[in-house]
Amino acid sequence: MTQQPSIQAPAKLIHGNHYLLHGQLETWQGPSSEVRSPLLDAEGQRTLLGTVPDLDSEVGMAALDSAKNAYDHGRGAWPTAPAGERIEAMEKFIELILPRRQEVVDLLMWEIGKKRSDSEKEFDRTVDYLRDTIAEYKNLQREGSHINVVDGTLAQIRRGPLGVVLCLGPFNYPLNETFCVLLPAILMGNTCVFKPAKYGVLLMVPLLEAFAKSFPPGVINVVFGRGRTLASPIMASGDVDVLALIGNSKSSNALISQHPKPNRVRQVLGLEAKNPAIVFPDADLDTAVRECVKGAWSFNGQRCTALKVIYVHKDIRVKFLEAFAQATDQLVWGSPLDNADITPLPEVGKVEAMQAYIQEAQQQGAAMVNERGGRVERNMVFPSILFPVSRDTALFKEEQFGPVCPVLEFEDFQEVLDDIAKSDYGQQVSVFTQSPETAGHCIDNLVNQVCRVNLNASCQRGPDTLPFTGRKDSAVSTLSVKAALRSFSIRTLVACSEGQKGLVEDVIGGGHSSFSNMNYLL
Repeated sequence: MTQQPSIQAPAKLIHGNHYLLHGQLETWQGPSSEVRSPLLDAEGQRTLLGTVPDLDSEVGMAALDSAKNAYDHGRGAWPTAPAGERIEAMEKFIELILPRRQEVVDLLMWEIGKKRSDSEKEFDRTVDYLRDTIAEYKNLQREGSHINVVDGTLAQIRRGPLGVVLCLGPFNYPLNETFCVLLPAILMGNTCVFKPAKYGVLLMVPLLEAFAKSFPPGVINVVFGRGRTLASPIMASGDVDVLALIGNSKSSNALISQHPKPNRVRQVLGLEAKNPAIVFPDADLDTAVRECVKGAWSFNGQRCTALKVIYVHKDIRVKFLEAFAQATDQLVWGSPLDNADITPLPEVGKVEAMQAYIQEAQQQGAAMVNERGGRVERNMVFPSILFPVSRDTALFKEEQFGPVCPVLEFEDFQEVLDDIAKSDYGQQVSVFTQSPETAGHCIDNLVNQVCRVNLNASCQRGPDTLPFTGRKDSAVSTLSVKAALRSFSIRTLVACSEGQKGLVEDVIGGGHSSFSNMNYLL
């Protein structure tokens, strides 16, 4: 066991006093917000990392106007730009952020307590995602480079942008999850206003210049501050065409309700989940335990794809819990700088929230299964396994988003199916069995309840080429390398009768249109 040591603050504080508006890094002279690390100093205080602007609604509306003007009802330079021009801008952006890798990785560790290897993986995976997105965008352009002939009608079909996007990123994957929606939206010809999350915000400061140098004015506008101050007036204006939010359903519902015409807003949402694991009697115990440890406790359980409730068949419940508890108690807690498994929780009040879940569950009959469960060291909570957990507790009903996991025993699989059907969430499930019959039965009963059934593996997003979505309150729209581009666009076509063939040939042959062309991107 390694406890979190008192540490020295970073050698240099980052005072971000700029925001990106219409292609320019503007200097903010008003109030700022301190950015503090979950890593504590010698006095037990959150280490000061720097500051970011606390912008007012006037700046937020100026950013919206910039995005609106750049889009210009689809007539702006960016939405009408040739595909090659957009690709060139995206490639330049990737080139400019690569030298900032170490700086971003360090800030991921300091700001949100993500361990070193996961922070490095987040940056590298994001760069790979952007490169794959460019490749898929080229495929889209190739698909649209030919003319279809159907029943005497000539038609060229491409995907066009939707308009102005308001993008709000999450704190747990502030780089990856944000860029996986923001950059595909831009590449498809939309213009954006982007507000980083409250935590994981400082790492955007060293990337502002890359945005400014890569994209034309107004295409991407980056503002810092409070959601109520910035996002609410922007939505209330009625000028947002797409809400791209990675967070929770309460926030998305509140924002959508402020739009005067919510039916016109395309929603691309990654929301909360309550992913279950189901462990059958014939499961390979080593595999089930290993995957449940990874699924429940990676990044302290602060992932929408985390395993947040585990169902174990009564015949193996004792053996599973013994092995699960032992493997959990072997995890190391400490500093993310030392690549510890369990790290400080970035959200203020999170320790108390986890303790409240534990206390209520215990009051209703649950016992702490693992010896180290529930221990607190400063602002770290050691993973807690609770059994048996009542279905009336908050821990069973809510997404805990932290290192506490309820376990329930089952004998009849129908009990589990009923819980999943009644749940407000429907992202993924993990099934542990070695029986083809059991696996097949689970697949057929679960694929219409969740959007991904994982066999003998923990829930996860990757590979990024696979669809990533959810049912009910877990998501709206689909994200992946391929799907994200489609989520931020709409099929658009130019059509005419075969009698107009000569006109079409002249338009294409003369290079008179960026949309109607047969250029084949290599």
